[in-house]
Amino acid sequence: MALRVDLSVQVEDALKELPAEGHRDVMEVIAAALTRRGSWPAPGGWDGAMQRGRRAWVAYTAYRDGIKVYEVGWTG
Repeated sequence: MALRVDLSVQVEDALKELPAEGHRDVMEVIAAALTRRGSWPAPGGWDGAMQRGRRAWVAYTAYRDGIKVYEVGWTG
């Protein structure tokens, strides 16, 4: 089953502004969120969740086939 990741416009803009290391850290956290389906909020987009990594975090909502990332952060 293929999963989707929908990055909102604000997140895409934020990723463009990060240095390569920050971009990589954020993408690693997004990949971790995708593989940990048990940590997803109830599908449907009404509830949100946050996944944290070493120096990055993502806020997202879940759908049956993947997640929509609506905010990212990096502390590097």
